[in-house]
Order: sequence, then C-alpha cells, then structure tokens
Amino acid sequence: MGSQQPQHAGRLRLVGQRDHSGEQPPPPPPTGPPAPPGGFAEALNAAIESSGLSLDRIRAALAKQGVRISVTTLSYWRRGRSQPERATSLRAVHLLEELLGLRHSALSALLGPPRPRGRWVTQGPTPDGLRLEQVWPGQAELVEVFAELDAPPAGQLERQSIHDAYYVDASRRGHLLRMRQVVRATVDGVTRHVVVHQADEGVESCPEITSVRHARLGRVRRRPLSGLLVAELLLDRPLALGDSTVLEYEVQIPDSGPTTDYGRFFPAPVREYVLQVHFDPAAVPVQCERFDRTPGTEVDRHREPLWIGASASAHVLTADQQPGQVGIRWQWE
Repeated sequence: MGSQQPQHAGRLRLVGQRDHSGEQPPPPPPTGPPAPPGGFAEALNAAIESSGLSLDRIRAALAKQGVRISVTTLSYWRRGRSQPERATSLRAVHLLEELLGLRHSALSALLGPPRPRGRWVTQGPTPDGLRLEQVWPGQAELVEVFAELDAPPAGQLERQSIHDAYYVDASRRGHLLRMRQVVRATVDGVTRHVVVHQADEGVESCPEITSVRHARLGRVRRRPLSGLLVAELLLDRPLALGDSTVLEYEVQIPDSGPTTDYGRFFPAPVREYVLQVHFDPAAVPVQCERFDRTPGTEVDRHREPLWIGASASAHVLTADQQPGQVGIRWQWE
C-alpha cells in the first residue's frame, strides 16, 4: 500500500469508461458548475444524485487512484453523519470533485473544522462550557444515544484534573489510552458519569473500555458503522455536593493505521491537564510538537516543539485549561 503511487488527480477516470479504441484517455480538467448551495453533505449528495454513479462505482474509481474509502464512509459523508478529516479522506474529496464534474474546491471549501480527536466529553452546556453539538458536530446519533441513556445534565461533575496517557506501538499505531480524572460533585446525589469515545474516521469498529477503577461499567451503546461508543460509569458511591472521586479506565483503540497525533477537546474548563504520549522504542518519531486550538477552529493558536526523551515519550502540562483543544502531533520521517 505504501509503495503505491496515486496517479495525478487530472487523470481520474470513471470505472468502465472506454473509447472505441479500448483506451481510457484522460478527461480535461473539470470546469463544471460549483457545488449546489448548502453544506458539504448536501452538496455531495446532490452531486452524486446528478452523476447517476453508485457508491460502489465511486469507491472503485477512488481505489484506482490509491485512495481506499468504504461505501459506508461515503454514505455517511453524503448523509452528514461524519465528514472527511484524515489526509487520505481529504484527497478523496478532491478526487470526488473531479469525478463528479465539480469545480476545484467546490466540496472541500464546504468542510467545517475537523471533529476533535479528544476522546471524552460531556453531553450538554455547562455555565462556561460548550454544547454537545459544538463538541461533536454532525453527530445526530450521539444525541439519540444520550437520550436513550437518559444522560445526567452536564456540569454535575467538575473536572479538577485529567491525565491522558496515549500509547503508540512499534507499528506506529495508537492502540491504548489510559485515563485518570479527579472530579468533584457540584450537586447532591451524583451516581454516574457518561463518556464518549469514537474510532478514527473510516474505522467500522468501536473502541472498548476496560480496566475501570473506582467505578464500574454500566450500560454501553455501540454504533460500529460510525465507530461510536457511549458508556456509563457507575460511581463507587453517591457523591454529595463538594465530594470528590477519582475515575480511571483504559480504552482499547481499533487499528486505523499509523497515528500522527492525539489531542483532547475541552468542552468546559479544567484546572490541570497532563498528556503523555509513549512511543515504542522501536518506532520513535523524528519530530514532535504541542498544539493548541480555540473552539470551532482548525488553525493552531499555538505550537511549540517537544523533546522526546530517553524514555521515548513526550508530554504537555497545562493549568486552568479553557474550552478548546490541546494535543501532541508528530512526524515519522
């Protein structure tokens, strides 16, 4: 796969399209109409309908260019249940513009900011935080699952400290996340906490929560086609106003190929956040940096280089973290 060189985008051809000589001459660069008005999903859906192409035929055409996108993922894009974010997916969008006869950037210009790769959020607005739809845009089924679980109101637990430890194996895959949180009740009678994790785009399996401490796993809802997992953590004891507890668990992460970043999106302020990324000594990146983003943006507000020490790990520490995203990204070569 890695040695396969994709053809130039200007040479994308429809599957099965031939002239009388049996050859497949490259079409001229598309100068078709712009995408229909609306968001990315509406524009993509209208363009697919107008083209008359099946999703499987589109998948095959993309595969011939070295870009492998499943039919399910294409279906989710056109229905607005997810959006392209990874580098491979963004290349697929540019190829789709050509395949569907649209102008350059007619679809890619409609993409919103990427879904935060942070793995844990609350479900609703907090006094100084963000709403669910701001944290997980386009995730209508997440709202449905929260309703099914009758998730408690946001803000019942105040995050005092969060510690993420993210592990990358010798194959350069992020495979394990260990999480530790110190929380304090802001109301009486808090008995449970709902957490959300989602696999990377295009992975049709769910993360799994294991090794829960100071709580136990309650109801779990999985949506494999979108890689979504929503789970209850039932606390060891009911918390009164002002009581605190520690929550710890691990997340087994489905394989999505080589990983190049990890970050957490904060819907509400947190007093202290620590992120450690541990690399296998057999696969240490050549470069590593911290990044910070403000809510609703896809542009780094702040970046700084990080040192990968003899322990093959890097970390960031932030105090009084406000809503937004903090993470670490790295380069393999």
